[in-house]
This record gives sequence, structure tokens and C-alpha cells, in this order.
Amino acid sequence: MATRLEIFDPTGDVDGQLEALDQACRTVGFFRIPFEVVDQEIRNNAWRDARDFFALSPEDKSQVGFPEAGYPYGYSPFAYEALAASTADDRPTVADLKESFSVGPDCLGTVIDLTDSAAEASGEAWLRSPSLWPDEPVTMRDTWAAAFRAFSNVAADLLSMMALALELPSDHFDSLVDRHSSAMRVNHYPAIDEPVPDGALRAGPHSDYGTLTILRTDGVAGLEVQARDGSWVAVDDEPGTFVVNLGDSIAQWTNDRWRSTVHRVTPVAGERARMSMAFFHMANWDAKIECLPSCLEPGERPRYEPVLAGPWLMTKFQRTVAS
Repeated sequence: MATRLEIFDPTGDVDGQLEALDQACRTVGFFRIPFEVVDQEIRNNAWRDARDFFALSPEDKSQVGFPEAGYPYGYSPFAYEALAASTADDRPTVADLKESFSVGPDCLGTVIDLTDSAAEASGEAWLRSPSLWPDEPVTMRDTWAAAFRAFSNVAADLLSMMALALELPSDHFDSLVDRHSSAMRVNHYPAIDEPVPDGALRAGPHSDYGTLTILRTDGVAGLEVQARDGSWVAVDDEPGTFVVNLGDSIAQWTNDRWRSTVHRVTPVAGERARMSMAFFHMANWDAKIECLPSCLEPGERPRYEPVLAGPWLMTKFQRTVAS
């Protein structure tokens, strides 16, 4: 049984979509938006360069490998990461059957002074480490920076729409994301030619850490979301759309009124290669994530202690390196 996600357009009649958006965020935590929210040339050029990067030799890709364990951006080789570790305390996890390449917020070209000791001690300097760029494809730095900026604008539109759905002013989140520390990543899942190891997945069960994720897939099956009863439900492909899912920050802000849904990517023996591109939108490093007053019912208490967005992200990310 597969689920078909609702499609919303943040550039269309927002008011007419708010009730349905609230319902989708309450029940699934996933929805779709049309490709047209990002210029066709921008989205296709970034996708092309991602595909061409993964066609390089392992030696060429490793030139932009992580310079040290826990570095946030660059090339992550096959089976380097175990996403399930981000939600597990003690249980062992099996490495994911994928390779990845990611870049950070320096794509925006924004200069933030991180020379003071407070920024260094807090870890924000880690989050704003320089992105690493390969020599090939030669256009990748430009095409990915353009896509990063475009996705940033879409995320801002979505957060404005979400604020209205939460009965807040449309600009409520603006001051919390005006120095956002987002990342963009492409995942490549090689073709599976033989049975996979016990417990291995293309991407282990996890929730995303930030505000929201905008995802482009290539139509190859595998994405599944976890229902409230613990069962797994496949997400149907819908050509011409991005998948959007809510992250932990939204769940914490809304006191679980809206879901940061656990999801995974499953492998099937004989399945062809798969690629996906994800823009992970994050709040400012020092943004306080605490229950919104509009999401607290009379007599109800916040389910989460307040956290700062950046340290939360860093803790979750650094747990995912496969041992």
C-alpha cells in the first residue's frame, strides 16, 4: 500500500490551502510542491552536475572527501554513514548503501564573523566550514550555489505559509532563519546486483534535524514513511514535484502538532541505481526551538525542553558516521 502526498503551491492562493496544509503536517508530515517553484534551468543544471559527479572515478570523488571525521561537507563514500544512528542510543546500526556529496551555507555568499571566542566555542564555526568543490564538473560550484539560493527562497515561502497555518503572523519565523545554516546534499544509491546484508538499507530510519527538507528524486522506488502504528508505507512517485518533509525543529516548535516523520529508503535486489537531491533547511545556529504558544492547549505542557538549533544539528549529524 502506497501513500499519495498532497500537493501545495506556496506561490499560489495561500489562504485556500492552509487548512489542507495543516492536516497534511498533522497526519503525514510530508507533502509535495511543484517543480515550477524553482527555475527549470537552475534545477536541471544542478541535477546534471550531481549525476556527472557520481560518474567520476572513486579517486576523483575522494579528492573532496571529508578532511577529518565529522567534517560537515564534501564527499561521503559508500557505506560511510549510518543515518539510523541519529535516532538510536545504544543499538548497533548497519551502514547505509549509498554515497553522498554535500555543501553548506557558504553557497549563499553571506559573510558571518566567526572570529570571536563565543562563536568558536559554540560550534557555529564548525557548521560554517567551507564547502569543498571538485574540479569536475567544472560548472558544479556555480550551478549548486544557484540551486542553494533558489531552495532557500522556496523554504522562506513555505515557512511563511506554515506560520499562517499555525495562526501566526506570516513573518513569525523570519528572525529565526535570517542566518540559516542549511545544507544541500545529493545521495547516490548504486544499483543492487546481489542480496544485501541483513538489516542494510539504502538509508536507515531517521527524522530530519532542521525545519524542513525539499527533496528531488528520480522516480526510483524506495522512500518509505513510518505511520503512527509503526508500519512502513511507500511514497508514490509524482513526476514534476518535489517532496517536502518537516524536520525536528518544526515538531518541537509545534509540540508535535506537526510531525517530523521517521523515514527510510529501502533496497531491493536487482534494483537500478537511484539518486536524490535534498535541501535541508535549518534555523539560525542560535535560534531557540521551544513550544509556540499557539500550539499549547490549555493545561498542556511542552513535550520538549528548549534547545538551540545549531548544537542540536551538530549532535545529531556527528552520530551518523558508521563505525
